[in-house]
Amino acid sequence: MKSAAFAPAVLGCLALAAACAPRPLELPSGPGAPFPEFRAAFEAATRECGGVRTWTAEMGIAGRAGNTKIRGRAFAGLARPGALRLEGLAPFGQPAFILVAREGRATLLLPRDHRVLHHDSAAAIVEALTGVAIGPDELRYVVTGCVSDSGPAGGRTFGGRLHAVDLEDASTIFLGQAGGQWRVEAGLHAGLAVEYGQFAGLRPGRVRLRAEPGPGGSQGATADLTLTISQVEINVTLADAVFTVEVPSDAVPLTLEELRDAGPLGVKR
Repeated sequence: MKSAAFAPAVLGCLALAAACAPRPLELPSGPGAPFPEFRAAFEAATRECGGVRTWTAEMGIAGRAGNTKIRGRAFAGLARPGALRLEGLAPFGQPAFILVAREGRATLLLPRDHRVLHHDSAAAIVEALTGVAIGPDELRYVVTGCVSDSGPAGGRTFGGRLHAVDLEDASTIFLGQAGGQWRVEAGLHAGLAVEYGQFAGLRPGRVRLRAEPGPGGSQGATADLTLTISQVEINVTLADAVFTVEVPSDAVPLTLEELRDAGPLGVKR
């Protein structure tokens, strides 16, 4: 069965959007000047997100994946280590998709099409759906405001509002101050540019993710997605059932190649 056959159902909660994204934040670059207090600033800015064990929220999704403009909603549940649930919310009826991952295995179910994909990489499935390759733990750090789980290795200042802290995994976060409090306002991590906004204290209510194609990329497409986050719950107990999905016995196997061929979020390119 060709992937294009399931495109309409995957789009049950995702409609074409005409709005153009605002210009991305211009991040400072270059060696800058020494930032001696980078460790203290890092600790202050990440003290909340660094302690997140579980996180659930509803997310509005808007932007572009490849040539596809999208808008929709999803439920997200994340837990360490490596547990994920993403559920595409539809106005009525069954979810458009359910993606669960735990212990290095991922399952994508398309309930309306009776299609199922089992894979050892949740990041590969998320990339096929959205154009952004990101796994459960990486996503948890990104949406909670930490960007990465790595520690600080150095700091740079540029004479402006944003200060850079370079991390041990080669990521960089950019810190600003609001009300005398350091917070993470942007970051660069594993091919992703991350921007934060709509803060409630240190917690971002809006996360923008931009991905550019890298050498050997499977899709060769860019992605620019904005997540608007609401109904957040942190460090609540999540039952094992959250990260499992019941697959109907008559579900037809789907390959990652078919999902990729369908294009981001099931729209044929």
